[in-house]
Amino acid sequence: MKVKKISAANVEACSLPKLFDEEKIDFQPIQCVNWAEYPYKPKVNFRIAHTQDSILLHFKVKEESIRARYGEDNGSVWTDSCVEFFSIPADDGVYYNIECNCIGTILIGAGPARNGREHAPKEITALVQRWSSLGNVPFEEQADESGWEVALIIPYKVFFKHQIDSLDGKEIKANLYKCGDELQTPHFLSWNPIEIEKPDFHRPDFFGTLEFE
Repeated sequence: MKVKKISAANVEACSLPKLFDEEKIDFQPIQCVNWAEYPYKPKVNFRIAHTQDSILLHFKVKEESIRARYGEDNGSVWTDSCVEFFSIPADDGVYYNIECNCIGTILIGAGPARNGREHAPKEITALVQRWSSLGNVPFEEQADESGWEVALIIPYKVFFKHQIDSLDGKEIKANLYKCGDELQTPHFLSWNPIEIEKPDFHRPDFFGTLEFE
């Protein structure tokens, strides 16, 4: 998938949806149901672009219940209503998992495999600008169909194990996900399909390709 480069400077997370509309960047679905025992499929779309120094992401979700128990970065956000961006920004096999619940609380980890991952320090997670249509106050599960959006500005400095100055002209491997491990209807959707028996997003062997302009 091609990732458009935007020349806008001083972009704010809250203005990303409008900017993406102006730049005519289309939504892509996250709709692969990889495991039959988790058939529930909320409506999830994302769009992505990049600037000179950041990746820009906008997610749009509609699901039958929502939860945002975690308000501190690097908490267990994948158990809440959560969207995720996993990517390999360099060519050494180290991948980053950037996970964000529906109020913009994030978790960032890095490493070559599921085990032994290193969490980003707080000064790194603080670099990610976020906006959520639901605000940023934690809440317990609400069982009514809800739509929500989050927008993220992820500076290349967030890839804290590497020195990434630009992704211009690069191809990187990545996958995007929607999950909610502890919601009343757990679900595990992916952008690129994952062909294994049990739910596991930490599978860079099933990442798709993003082509950065």
